[in-house]
Amino acid sequence: MNKVVNVFLGRVPCYTVRTSQLCVGRFYATAGNDPKIPKNVIEHLNTAQEQQTNGVVYDKKPFRMELEEGKRYSWCLCGRSKGQPLCDGTHKLVQYKITQRPIRFQVEKSGTYWLCNCKQTKNRPFCDGTHKCEEVQKTAGK
Repeated sequence: MNKVVNVFLGRVPCYTVRTSQLCVGRFYATAGNDPKIPKNVIEHLNTAQEQQTNGVVYDKKPFRMELEEGKRYSWCLCGRSKGQPLCDGTHKLVQYKITQRPIRFQVEKSGTYWLCNCKQTKNRPFCDGTHKCEEVQKTAGK
């Protein structure tokens, strides 16, 4: 059964998903019907975005966070940071054998952003609705 579902966080439409075995049509929108995916303005400065693997699911919902223009952040990709959604360096501990590195990012303008906590987003570090997919919802995360 395929059904289109609009998902809201508060009164703000966040994304639209087409329900099926796999999620199709993931979007992040800040307001209205025009999907606007936030941009990492320093994405071109590092290669962490190109990592092929995702971390473990930390949570099945995004994290709302106030971010400042011009400030650099490190988003946890491994899913093991105690300071989620930001990196605390846990990936450096040898005993965990973690291969993922944090995603360094900056936003275009100060404001409220939804950061991915399921660690499966295609728009790192921003939520794209992937956490609503059946495969993510079946995991043992929060």
